[in-house]
Amino acid sequence: MVMRKSDIGLIGLATMGANLALNIEDKGFVVSVYNRTADRTKAFIEHRAKGKNISAHFSMEDFVKSLDKPRRIILMVKAGEAVDEFLNQLLVYLESGDVVVDGGNSHFKDTERRMKMLEEHSIHFMGVGISGGEEGALKGPCIMAGGPPEAEEIMRPVFVKIAAKIEDDVCYGYMGSGGAGHFVKMVHNGIEYAIMQAIAEVYDIFTVLLGLGAPAVSRIFAEWNAGELNSFLLEIASEVLAKIDEETKRPLVELILDKAGQKGTGKWTSQTAMDLGVPVPTIDAAVSARNVSALKEERVAASKTITCTTNVRHVDKPSLISEAKSSLYCTMLIAFAQGMSLISMASKEFGYATKLREVARIWRGGCIIRARLLNMIMDVYSRRPDLTNLLLDSAYAKELCERQVEWRSLISTAKLSGIPCPAIASALDYFDSFRRERLPANLIQALRDRFGAHGYERIDKPGTFHTDWGS
Repeated sequence: MVMRKSDIGLIGLATMGANLALNIEDKGFVVSVYNRTADRTKAFIEHRAKGKNISAHFSMEDFVKSLDKPRRIILMVKAGEAVDEFLNQLLVYLESGDVVVDGGNSHFKDTERRMKMLEEHSIHFMGVGISGGEEGALKGPCIMAGGPPEAEEIMRPVFVKIAAKIEDDVCYGYMGSGGAGHFVKMVHNGIEYAIMQAIAEVYDIFTVLLGLGAPAVSRIFAEWNAGELNSFLLEIASEVLAKIDEETKRPLVELILDKAGQKGTGKWTSQTAMDLGVPVPTIDAAVSARNVSALKEERVAASKTITCTTNVRHVDKPSLISEAKSSLYCTMLIAFAQGMSLISMASKEFGYATKLREVARIWRGGCIIRARLLNMIMDVYSRRPDLTNLLLDSAYAKELCERQVEWRSLISTAKLSGIPCPAIASALDYFDSFRRERLPANLIQALRDRFGAHGYERIDKPGTFHTDWGS
């Protein structure tokens, strides 16, 4: 039985919240828990939390009173209205100096709005990105904290203990003021979209062009995961593809509907990038690919009416596998470059002061996009902490240049065979556009001036000009 006041409170006992509560308790903290549904609280305390230093509470008043001061409370509830509802309930009982942490996938602007609201009551509010899924929450997630420095100081002892570890390195970091924590988590999820889409495209190419079944693709991915492509997403892709359905004895993945869901964080990344004028076309392509997948009924109809079929090209199996490996690696590098450039711009625009090396460092463990190549990214920012785009680093760009021939070959083969590869192809377009000294935007500027008198700049003299194009 818990004899003293709790060190920390947690609201929301769905899988992520329950696992996080168990993780916190396992690291030596006394925990109070509360859930909107009393039955869930009872089930948790009677089973998974039985015998642990976790106390259940069935009213908000009792929950808050059970906590030592300054109170530390983590919300693990669905983003949106639920967060605001719980904050309004908590405000009745909280006092100056208490800290409330939103550990869900809230939009960073909502986090900043809530931060200002609680500041009026002298209560600290933090937006904290927690990545790693159910297993990470229990065993050690990657934690991206944002908010007032004084609140971070209060929460740090908890976060440091529960975060994932890489040898002696803790995958916890303070991303900066305001909504920085949730912003970095949002971009993390955008990169996650891009990498998953690229992996799925490689799987599709192998299936269509090489006739490989899921188990064979699983073995290739497992082999790749042992080298430079080592990453959590590739690792679990191999596991998923190897899974056999007990009922049909077929690969389970082949029985799953090709209609991907999403919770919106990828879309937020694209929308925010558009607002800030930062190109993230590979993330955009991944979001659009999920939207296209959702049009299942229309795609089925189109497959019967659009009959301009493309002949599948004959390919050399070893060559195609090698090309796919290079293409996936390049796409991952580009996805990280786009995401980091967005964080860099947001940090300047919103005053977050986010350290990009710190982002790369903590992403190496616990989180969904952890990958070996993040060691290289961390090294780049160690040398050049203010770099606005990773492609401007010669060592990083060399990784892409060395693989570009195979990258281009795979895309060419896929396109000539009628196989979509939007993430992989958009990554190459971004690479080619970024390294071009001159793009055809001069014509776009001329056209804008022609139809709307928007003006244009010249390369031979300063100023803004307008031409009467019709005369």
